[in-house]
Amino acid sequence: MKNHHIGDIILDEEAIAAGVRRVAERLNQDFADAVVITVVPGGILYTADLTRQLTFDVSMDYISCPHTPGERNNNSTIVYHHNIEIAGRHVIIIDDAIESGGTMKRLVEHITENYQPASVSIAVLFVKPGRVEIPVKQYYAYEMENDDLLIGYGMPWDNKYRNRPNVAKLIK
Repeated sequence: MKNHHIGDIILDEEAIAAGVRRVAERLNQDFADAVVITVVPGGILYTADLTRQLTFDVSMDYISCPHTPGERNNNSTIVYHHNIEIAGRHVIIIDDAIESGGTMKRLVEHITENYQPASVSIAVLFVKPGRVEIPVKQYYAYEMENDDLLIGYGMPWDNKYRNRPNVAKLIK
């Protein structure tokens, strides 16, 4: 893997593991059963790490809404296959991070308005300070100091770098 876009490491593997544990502990306190809906492809790595630490019953599904990292106005089509009935159930939408928050806000609204869940929450590794308000409970381990573009651990640049085991600053 070429490293010309990889800058300073923001979250190393140990920090990611600690963050996953922190979010799992909070979720385990609040839920006895839930449907986790992974935002694909970015949330796949975090979902795998997080769900293995959940001690409550989970059903799993997935949703997508492609966007360009750093883009604030995502109008892409939301694709949700609705493989599991979520009406009346607690839903946790899992993604790698909330950057601008626009896509996650659209996903929360889509699920809430079309499928009548008992509740919707969000679980991500980190959030950025410039994000929009999303009016649901949010579980996250870290709040970044700035809105720098980041890559790794699910986050791409030019459809690469998702598989990095850490989160690094992007060098354009």
